[in-house]
Amino acid sequence: MKKVVKFGGSSLASAEQFQKVGSIIRADEARRYVIPSAPGKRYSLDTKVTDMLYHCYAAAERGEDFSEQLMAIRSRYQEIIDGLHLNLDLTSEFEVVEDQFRNQAGKDYAASRGEYLNGIVMANYLGFEFIDAAEVIFFKENGEFDAEKTHKILSERLEYVDHAVIPGFYGSLPDGRVKTFSRGGSDITGSIVAKAVDANLYENWTDVSGFLVADPRIVKHPRVISTITYRELRELSYMGATVLHEDAIFPVREAGIPINIRNTNAPDDRGTMIVENTCSKPKYTITGIAGKKGFVAVNIEKDMMNSEIGFGRKVLQVFEDKGISFEHMPSGIDTMTIFVHQDEFEEKEQAVLSGIHRLAKPDHIELESDLALIAVVGRGMRSTRGTAGRIFAALAHAHINVKMIDQGSSELNIIIGVKNSDFETAINAIYDIFVLSQL
Repeated sequence: MKKVVKFGGSSLASAEQFQKVGSIIRADEARRYVIPSAPGKRYSLDTKVTDMLYHCYAAAERGEDFSEQLMAIRSRYQEIIDGLHLNLDLTSEFEVVEDQFRNQAGKDYAASRGEYLNGIVMANYLGFEFIDAAEVIFFKENGEFDAEKTHKILSERLEYVDHAVIPGFYGSLPDGRVKTFSRGGSDITGSIVAKAVDANLYENWTDVSGFLVADPRIVKHPRVISTITYRELRELSYMGATVLHEDAIFPVREAGIPINIRNTNAPDDRGTMIVENTCSKPKYTITGIAGKKGFVAVNIEKDMMNSEIGFGRKVLQVFEDKGISFEHMPSGIDTMTIFVHQDEFEEKEQAVLSGIHRLAKPDHIELESDLALIAVVGRGMRSTRGTAGRIFAALAHAHINVKMIDQGSSELNIIIGVKNSDFETAINAIYDIFVLSQL
């Protein structure tokens, strides 16, 4: 049994948090490969170490004295080292960092030092081997992640290593310079390592007990999702839910390795399992609700549109020519509606409208702004009748006018369009009818 465990910044912000992490790792001998992030905030007004490094490096770039800023960063690590009673001295490491900053080694190098240094501390604390991610995670010259080279070298390096700490967030370019992942950070590294060692499970430890059915900033105390499929996760992530970035999922999904999202501060909570597929029935009809504000609906009308070959292509060609991607496109017999991001559309709206008139020759175009899209996602909807009807009923009861509703052929996702001003009320209404009513 092999598990890869990744710990986020809040899980490693202090010596006390390190001790929690140590207890979690030692509680299960299968937790053999550890991916640490840089120390996060210790309290609400604190500064993450990565942000401290960015500010410090910016001062170095400007030719200013950055010694005090670097000393503050060193103090953060020394505080952890002293709190854990470790016999560890990072003096030489900080001398290298200082020299690299003076020589302007790059923002990626600066940002990566948070994970690098925390990895050294973690390896010393656990008694595990430390492996610099720059030696086993590789990018191509154009900055693209080199999955093939990374998998080969990382697999070979870890084949005979029983316990290791590999810092997250970064790797190296062909010329040896440090390169960071643009999105997903340490989550991606954990996934890559899990695939390389053919892990049975990838545990991603953070400060919440799994993914929530809805945004806690909108719904009070939403329930935790016990099991979610990769497809459901993708739907929710696309619609703005704060979940793992797709780049962090692909390596383990490709290898069929499940992910378990856990809470460092509540290690007994089961968290959320992310799986390829499952025969287990979800507790609720829906798995999650997510959405985004700030859309414009471009409503296009033309008699006999449905019999005009190429009409849709002509309309979409205009948006493509203007560099605007569309979010959703419901249609009727004589109408089609294009939902686009309002901030992208506004400055180009007149060019788009004239382009549609020129190419597609519609009878009428109408714009409706300040709209929000809400996705109701769940594999349980396939086997449950009347899901759309219940959504309509919940929104009608909340006095919300539905601007659009669309259900895909997979029956996994229903998209609802409402006014921006009704966004939060709509999400609460949907949550209440599908979750609270079933408690």
